[in-house]
Amino acid sequence: MNVSASRARLRWEIGIVLALSFGASAVYAIVAITERLTRDTTLAEQSTTINRSLAERPVFDLVYQLLAFGFGLAPTALVVFLLWRSAAPRLGRLGFGAPVNVSTGASRRWWLGETGWGVGLAALIGIPGIAFYLVSKAIGINLTVVPTSLDAFWWTVPVLVLQALRAALSEELIVVAYLFDRLRRLGLGTIAIILTSAVLRGSYHLYQGFGGFLGNVVMGIVFGWVYHRFGRILPLIVAHWILDIVSFAGYPLALALWPSLFGAP
Repeated sequence: MNVSASRARLRWEIGIVLALSFGASAVYAIVAITERLTRDTTLAEQSTTINRSLAERPVFDLVYQLLAFGFGLAPTALVVFLLWRSAAPRLGRLGFGAPVNVSTGASRRWWLGETGWGVGLAALIGIPGIAFYLVSKAIGINLTVVPTSLDAFWWTVPVLVLQALRAALSEELIVVAYLFDRLRRLGLGTIAIILTSAVLRGSYHLYQGFGGFLGNVVMGIVFGWVYHRFGRILPLIVAHWILDIVSFAGYPLALALWPSLFGAP
């Protein structure tokens, strides 16, 4: 296969992967924000819910939530399949697994250090992120985001943790690791790749408003730079997972303590 055909095939692959995942989400989010802007009420007077009930009866709600988690990971499984290596580290092209340039003992503990990086990255992004959300909502460029409207059952928090994990795995493995690998193969430079990934991340959060878009673009730039600098994806997954767990599971507490700040209008 010649170079031109190979690049064309790669472009088609990227298009198909994004059409099955966050490219489609970005299109829906653009339509959603357009519809919101054409309403008689301002963005600040509207709200959007991320995790909602999928059935009236609790047992079927749980079943649907678990199905959404499992099938929601299908595009992530696709990129893992596409970038899987025949030799260890199997997911090296995604920046996941024991690094090849460390000692045997250290390679068994690689995930500990990277998990710690993820915790620090979550703090770096999360604390200013809350402040930015409140400011963007106050100045009218963002909707009120309700992380969950699920009723309180024994399975509610575990399901929210799973949904946070799905979002972290999907976004970081597809929007960062996969896209970085494929865009490098197409010859794009580092800055262009980081910006492309960041703008895509912001675009599929447009359903939250322009504050959600800008905040996620900044997050995407930070995450993209970290991935470019270190080539490791686990810290990004851990950071994203922590941020979403705090957001999803911590929302009822935030609502109880500060209803005027976090409550729906």
